[in-house]
Amino acid sequence: MGKILMKGNEAIGEAAVRAGCLSYFAYPITPQSEVSEYLARRMPEVGGVFLQGESEVAVSYMIFGAVGCGARAFTTSSSPGISLMSEGISYIAGAELPAVFINIQRGGPGLGGILPSQGDYFQSTKGGGHGDYHLMVMAPAGVQEAVEMVMMAFPLAEKYRNPVMILGDGLIGQMMEPITFPDHLRTEPPNKDEWASNGMDTRKSSKPNLVKSLFLDPKELNAHNLLLKAKYERMKKEDVRYEPYNIDSDYQILIVSYGTMSRVCKTAIDNMKEDGMEVGMIRPQTLFPFPEAAIHDAASKAGCRVVVSIEMSVGQMVEDVERCVRGKCPVEWYGKCGGEVPTPEEIAGAVRSLLEKNAGSFGAKY
Repeated sequence: MGKILMKGNEAIGEAAVRAGCLSYFAYPITPQSEVSEYLARRMPEVGGVFLQGESEVAVSYMIFGAVGCGARAFTTSSSPGISLMSEGISYIAGAELPAVFINIQRGGPGLGGILPSQGDYFQSTKGGGHGDYHLMVMAPAGVQEAVEMVMMAFPLAEKYRNPVMILGDGLIGQMMEPITFPDHLRTEPPNKDEWASNGMDTRKSSKPNLVKSLFLDPKELNAHNLLLKAKYERMKKEDVRYEPYNIDSDYQILIVSYGTMSRVCKTAIDNMKEDGMEVGMIRPQTLFPFPEAAIHDAASKAGCRVVVSIEMSVGQMVEDVERCVRGKCPVEWYGKCGGEVPTPEEIAGAVRSLLEKNAGSFGAKY
């Protein structure tokens, strides 16, 4: 099948359909409302269901109910909407149910603005709701990768019986790019009896499949949380994804960037290379689990003098980058928020300034 030109939000909706998800619940919020508009037409064509909830809170529990009955289900929203869903997401994680949430981020905090942002990094990777839980978080850099990650998200959610978050932004949702829907990413749902509520044969049945996140016995709740922790550790071993860029050569500075911001960074790196300056980059494709070893190893190369986290936020991922670098070299942040996207020229200027700033710490000057 040849490539077709699609808007990001519409491609995300079609990718879910191609992945075998026929249950979609959502509440409109910009800049992702086109997903709902598209699926309102598309779901009836494939025998699926689209139901608009009365609020994002209601939508999160519609998802809970659908996946609790064994259906593949997902929703899309944007930053404040995900905030309202956080209670339901915590319940779903606690009940060990597979569900997919897609966040096309906008500016914040509060109502902020509808232009692209990466200000929800903490919200997605550090919980967002209450309790000890994690989402698997995937961060696409373009429409094609968003399609592929959506299609992968459902089997990954089922593999771990855990919610998966696709963390995009307004640029991905609104841009148009040529895409394909890879056939090898089409999957059939596994045996839902592993997690779905099956009712009880009789009132005295000893083997009901009860979906719950309530554990009143403290020892039982402790054991459940340790079980969840072991699952997150398994994610770290089996499903870390990242893209290295220009790290085979020697470089003085290492960029860590994700999503659409990383695409601008690639252009800046290519431009700086033409000027004789080598810069490497690690692009996390999963924000949880985070590519800790890859970043540590890249920061440990002999020529690396500074690591910079470049984000469309005031510096959230930088905390995880610092944790990974573990003092091998200084860690800095550069970025913009509120809808402004740094240009390649601004990034190159920031990189040179950061090398100048940190020259004294390693006895050299670029």
